Amino acid sequence: MSASRAVEIAVQDLDGIRTALAAGADRIELCMGLGVGGLTPSIGLIECAVDAAREAGAEDFVHVLIRPRGGDFVYDSAEILTATRDIHRAVAAGVDGVVIGALTREGAIDMSATEDLVAASQDADVTLHRAFDVIDDRAQGLDQLADLGVLRVLTSAGAPTVSQGIDALAELVEQSDDRVEIMAGGGMKVDDIPGLFDVGVHAVHLSARRSVTGAAAGPGGGTSEYDQTDPEAVRAAVAAKFAGEQ
Repeated sequence: MSASRAVEIAVQDLDGIRTALAAGADRIELCMGLGVGGLTPSIGLIECAVDAAREAGAEDFVHVLIRPRGGDFVYDSAEILTATRDIHRAVAAGVDGVVIGALTREGAIDMSATEDLVAASQDADVTLHRAFDVIDDRAQGLDQLADLGVLRVLTSAGAPTVSQGIDALAELVEQSDDRVEIMAGGGMKVDDIPGLFDVGVHAVHLSARRSVTGAAAGPGGGTSEYDQTDPEAVRAAVAAKFAGEQ
């Protein structure tokens, strides 16, 4: 298990990577398309993240979301093949971990797909993302993830926000018995962080982003608004982690 009380920030560009490093985040979940819940980032962005972490001397910092499309987490064989190849490329680029999630139509962990994705990760850490919150039996799912060698699960314990799920998160921590790290995420507020660490979660996850307005995008370019990682929000989250350690 990695050290407890970690702060993970979801970022989707090089500026966000640098902001997370400078503000003291423990690691990032690198992705694109946070507006649709996050998608696999480009190989160029992955390489930039690995280089930035290496230059900063940050270890276990770059964890990459592997999600081939938006929508649900029930994937066909072509999508799993795509995800597997993305993992191979990310690991070859030097990432520290990958973030995955594949479910069956019946609302359970897709054991076959997850096994393939874990195998593709080789020595990189594996986190299962909030697909975990969709499954019907999270207690069973946690045991299955431990058996598959998944290191960490990102979850609100099925609640709309982590604050509403704090008691259930505590139960998952107890059930896990350090076999799988529990990382709290979903509707995260900085004020929630000390209490979450108090109930034993290993890490907290937030996007810490703000919306900014750029130049006019034009008819085919979408809106002029886009997200940036907010350095003040990252620093506040890191400070809240230390407040919980006192």
